[in-house]
Amino acid sequence: MNGNGKASVSKELDVKHSKILEGLLKLPENRECADCGCKAPRWASVNLGIFICMQCSGIHRSLGVHISKVRSTTLDTWLPEQVAFMQSMGNEKSNKFWEAELPPNFDRSRIEKFIRTKYEERKWVQKGATQPTTKAVQINNVSKFLEGLKRGIPRKTRTLSLEEEILTKHIAQIAPPPTVGRSRGGSLDMNEKAAAPIPPRVPPSVAEVQVPTNNKNGTTDLYTLLYVNNVQQEYTLAPPSRWATFD
Repeated sequence: MNGNGKASVSKELDVKHSKILEGLLKLPENRECADCGCKAPRWASVNLGIFICMQCSGIHRSLGVHISKVRSTTLDTWLPEQVAFMQSMGNEKSNKFWEAELPPNFDRSRIEKFIRTKYEERKWVQKGATQPTTKAVQINNVSKFLEGLKRGIPRKTRTLSLEEEILTKHIAQIAPPPTVGRSRGGSLDMNEKAAAPIPPRVPPSVAEVQVPTNNKNGTTDLYTLLYVNNVQQEYTLAPPSRWATFD
């Protein structure tokens, strides 16, 4: 396997990627080059999420891979995460970030200068805006995928999408197997009962019972004395000295 992971892409998956890219190019927002507006682009910047024409692809290559990574939609082998990022972006969404403050009807005749100003200088990016990246999109997709699992969506009743296949494999690799704490020599129910002891009953003090000591005539209330005495007897704890046996 080579360093960029292309060797792991099977022929069947490569064909699937080509069909997805072909479908993306048919969308209205992707029918023209993201930079010059030329029709029917066949190249793409996989980290910017845009489709571009052959002329603009050469300019993008000159920017360096730290700014733009160029791939052909028909000749190159694509990785699953690259295809997923293109699905989540596209020309319209990407240009909302890169051309947020671009003046209307801006002159693009000097296309190389325009591209360098757009991506190198980031001249028309809105202040404080965060550039969409492959990693951010993957995290967002993982969150949506996990939310779907929480809602109990039956996965076996439908075909998983390309993104879900990738996320399923990724989650299976990073998620630790579930463990159940169980000790030897006893069942799980016994351990649970032993781990939760019953709290002892604490007798209330006589001082907490607000009882009048004398009646209006100055004599002690007999009912009160009996009540307090019963409370003390009820909460008297006298542990047995030994278990009851039969002779």
